[in-house]
Amino acid sequence: MPSSADLIQALSSLPHGSEFRFIDELVELIPGASAKAVWKLKGDEEFLRGHFPGSPLMPGVLMIEALAQLGGILIQTRPGEAPLKNMRLTAVRQIKILGSITPGQSLHLSGALQGMLGNLGQVSGEIRDDAGNVILTGAVTLAGES
Repeated sequence: MPSSADLIQALSSLPHGSEFRFIDELVELIPGASAKAVWKLKGDEEFLRGHFPGSPLMPGVLMIEALAQLGGILIQTRPGEAPLKNMRLTAVRQIKILGSITPGQSLHLSGALQGMLGNLGQVSGEIRDDAGNVILTGAVTLAGES
């Protein structure tokens, strides 16, 4: 298991600003293989004002983004490989949204790097709620430049 400093360094590999980062804490990392992370929906996020007024919940597309961010960490931490530049989400595969998260709850993300083809990486994963229920499953593909 990597040290706390290694986990913080891996989290800092994300290019996103803090206002668009959907990972608060990286709790487990096997570099380039698998990872687990947590993000808490606080309730004061700007997007909740319109999704949905009076009954806010985490948008499914942002849960997919959270999984993509975890995938980015996995790709950027591959042992012996230089980090990719300009990494972007390029495909969403077999996503199933099975539930929702409301303010005060956390996303519990887990992901595994399924493989790389050049500068394309595919990551499969799932998101669970605080009770352990699966609320999202699927895979994302990310691309970057050498």
